[in-house]
Amino acid sequence: MVPDLTFSGTGLASHKVEMIFLKVRDLLTMTCGHDTEAKSARGAPSVKDFLAHPVPHKPGTHFLYNTLGSYTLSAIVTKATGQTSLEFLKPRLFEPLGIENPEWPSSPEGNSLGGYGLNLCTEDIAKFGQLYLQKGRWNGKQLLAENWVERAARKQVPNDQEGHSKIGIDWVQGYGFQFWRCTHNAFRGDGANGQLCVVIPEKDAVIAITADTNKFQDEMNAIWDNLYPAFHSEALPENPEEVEKLKQSLVTLAAHPAKKN
Repeated sequence: MVPDLTFSGTGLASHKVEMIFLKVRDLLTMTCGHDTEAKSARGAPSVKDFLAHPVPHKPGTHFLYNTLGSYTLSAIVTKATGQTSLEFLKPRLFEPLGIENPEWPSSPEGNSLGGYGLNLCTEDIAKFGQLYLQKGRWNGKQLLAENWVERAARKQVPNDQEGHSKIGIDWVQGYGFQFWRCTHNAFRGDGANGQLCVVIPEKDAVIAITADTNKFQDEMNAIWDNLYPAFHSEALPENPEEVEKLKQSLVTLAAHPAKKN
């Protein structure tokens, strides 16, 4: 269940002050009521800046991607538990998944950054996706409630307004609880500049990508055009020669970051 918790901020739309009540659900679904994404006035995320941002729409009715909204969710965790989101999640999520040394800086307010800044290995991102593919279950233990996983991954709000359609078709399939819906009945989490965690239940597949392309739809197209058709329910026949070629290719793989001027 999403807690029916509300908190208030000051809406400044139309030059008048009024009380605006947001639910945790509004933060989870990026429907905070803003027309523009709230920014940090002092160079660091702030709940005060988020709550002071104009709210011309009724919360829960208008989708707009909102990083400070995710930061505010992290602040709520700190307020409710006395721990940062990183501290709270270590014994409950990261350690059971075998994710070592996750890094998630905190703001001057003492909250994990929430909407950005979590540093993980590609394999760790894949584990997170696999956890959701398995409906919250890992090594025989239910880490997340199955009902929560189903609701988080399901379309909760539309996001097909003008603007997102220019980014690509996979940005207008709806939004769940901090998850984007995709074509092919898939869902995903996005990170900066091309990081992706795509879960495809119908193919029993998870794809984790760490990249610096900033071309998300190109990456998604590569998945749908090349990987998706290759997934089959039956196991492939054994082919030791090709397996050995694959191993050798993996050994020699190297990243070549673009040189910055």
